[in-house]
This record gives sequence, structure tokens and C-alpha cells, in this order.
Amino acid sequence: MNLIAQLEAEQVAALGHEIPDFKAGDTVRVGYKVTEGTRTRVQNYEGVCIGRRGGEGIGASFTVRKISFGEGVERVFPLHSTNIDRIEVVRRGRVRRSKLYYLRSRRGKSARIAEQTNYRPKKKASAETSVQGEAG
Repeated sequence: MNLIAQLEAEQVAALGHEIPDFKAGDTVRVGYKVTEGTRTRVQNYEGVCIGRRGGEGIGASFTVRKISFGEGVERVFPLHSTNIDRIEVVRRGRVRRSKLYYLRSRRGKSARIAEQTNYRPKKKASAETSVQGEAG
């Protein structure tokens, strides 16, 4: 691992956020902290994740699209933002692309995404290396 990637990994680990395993096509609910005057509250933004960029690094982000009052609204969230309270996966979508920009031109039934029913969570890489280190 090169030096820059190592520094990024340390910064992400220092944040301590638990990021769920999600990809493009999944319906996610993002709890975003909104400050109104002196009060801070959590506002949920639920929609389809149409793309991720930046991998798992400190500068990673993801785009969520939803239909609000008949109008398509997209919002880009930094993955490791301190303003994100939580990210919750509502349903898993079965798609064959990593960027779902074609949904922008679709309406109604053609914009639906089939649900993935056979989802298995990915194993953590750190757990695998520690088990292999003990066995070897």
C-alpha cells in the first residue's frame, strides 16, 4: 500500500463511522443533520443510489435520486461527512451497471429496479487477514 492510501485509510479509521455495504441500485435512507438557527435535527433523504465515486477513500461520495412532488431530485453526499447521522439500506436493487444515469430520462414503470433477494453481506477484509495470520 502506498503512502497516500495508507494515510487515507488512517483518516477513515479515525472517523469511526459505520458505513453499510451498498451500491448503485440500492434504495437508501440518509439521515442528514440540518441546522436551523440554533437547533440541529436529522432530516431523512430516501431514494435510489444512482452512483458512487471515490471508492472507500476519504473523498468518496454517492448520489441519491428521489422523486419529490413529481420532480426528480438528486443529491450528492460525501460518504464520510460529519453531517451524515446514519446511512440505512432500505432495499437492495439488482442492476448490472455501476452508474444508473439512465434513470434520469425514465418515468413510471420503466424506472423501476428489481429487488435482489439473494443478498449476502461481504466479509470484512480485516477479519480475514487476522484469521489467516493466526493460522499461518
